[in-house]
Order: sequence, then C-alpha cells, then structure tokens
Amino acid sequence: MPENLLVGRNPIREAIKAGREIEKLLVARGDLSGSAREIVAKAHEARIVVQEVDRSRLDAIYPNHQGLIAYTSAARYAQLEDVFDRAAERHEDPFIVILDGVTDPHNLGAIIRTAECVGAHGVIVPERRSAGLTAVVDKASAGALEHMAIARVPNLVAAIETLKKNGLWIYGTAAEGANELWKTDLTGPACIVIGSEGTGISRLVREKCDFLVSIPLRGQISSLNASAAAAVLLYEALRQRS
Repeated sequence: MPENLLVGRNPIREAIKAGREIEKLLVARGDLSGSAREIVAKAHEARIVVQEVDRSRLDAIYPNHQGLIAYTSAARYAQLEDVFDRAAERHEDPFIVILDGVTDPHNLGAIIRTAECVGAHGVIVPERRSAGLTAVVDKASAGALEHMAIARVPNLVAAIETLKKNGLWIYGTAAEGANELWKTDLTGPACIVIGSEGTGISRLVREKCDFLVSIPLRGQISSLNASAAAAVLLYEALRQRS
C-alpha cells in the first residue's frame, strides 16, 4: 500500500482527529453506516475535500477499504502569514506565486522547484481545483517541497485581496496580456499568478490582477505548459530583482 494512503475507518478517523494533513477523502457512493457518516462529517469540519466515487474505483485502489480511502499530504501546508514572515526574516520584498487550477502533480512539483530556486517566499494553491502535495509532487519538486512554504486557501480571490492589502502587485499570465514580459517591471512586492494547463487563469482571479503579462512566442506553437511558463516568468523576475 502506498505510504500516502489511509484505508479503513479507524485509521482515517484517528488521522482527522490528530489534525494530520489529508489531501482528499474518497467515499463510496450510496448509503453509509453511522461511523462512516461521522467520519465524513468530521472531514467536512476539517475542510478536507470529500469526493463521492463508485465503489469499483475504491476496489481498484485497495480492495478492503470499508467504503473510505484517504490520501495524506507529503508535507504540511503553511499559513499565508508564514509566507509574509519568510520575506520579513530575509529583509526582502514579498515574492509569491499563486497557482490557479494547476491539477497536474508533475507541473505542480516542477513549479515549486523553480519557485524555491528563484528565492520565492511561498506558493499559494486553492483547496479545490489543484493537485495536492502528494508523493508524485514531492518527487517532481526534487526536494524543494521541504524548503518552500505552500499555503492552501479556500478562496484565491480573498487571498489576493489580502496580498493587495499588504502592498503586493498582482501579475497574471495570459496569452493576450497587455504587457509583454520583457517590458514589465516585476520588482518590489509582487505576486505572479500561473493559470491551469488547459484554461489558464479563471475569470474572477483575472479580474483581480493588476497586470496581465504575456510571454513572447515566435514559433508555431501558441503556448507553453504551466511549469515552463512559470520558469520563464520567475527567472525574469529574479533577473530584475537582482
């Protein structure tokens, strides 16, 4: 059984009670007995993502599942305040990355790795519409997960409002961005928003961005994938901030 898998009602109940970081709880679709309903209720209280799935899916993951399977995190999430504290400890302007809907764990791990390499103070991800901090993400980050503050928030728009109140400028990435990357000032307190692999930045998050930035493309392909775009943007920001 994979290390990040919890199977059975008692282990899952105790993990929730102990405050262990859990990425999501898979629940067999249909009527649940009293103990299972109690566990699901506790999971909702702890803001754990709960997904109803066909019992056959649980059977394929681990046959003796008792109707519940949980995936634990490979690392602990930080608070938004922790990200600001990191910047203050280094006596640097906050430099933060928001990931809006990056669901591929390899891309998430690669972006965390790049963010750590350029000296970003933290990465913000949403509770939903995001890959979790799984073993795959940990491996793709090549160890960066141990050194980067990853804050998981219930609402990205509210998180952006908090960043703005703390003096950060918000730079969203978009193919039709009005500001070409090489002509955009990325110094000072800044947050770079990377959108999902398929649809980019969501409408509500886009509306909260102060600037939309585009990466110049000269070939026949019309876009970069999320981790490649993040690397280009973050290293241009590092160049300017150095």
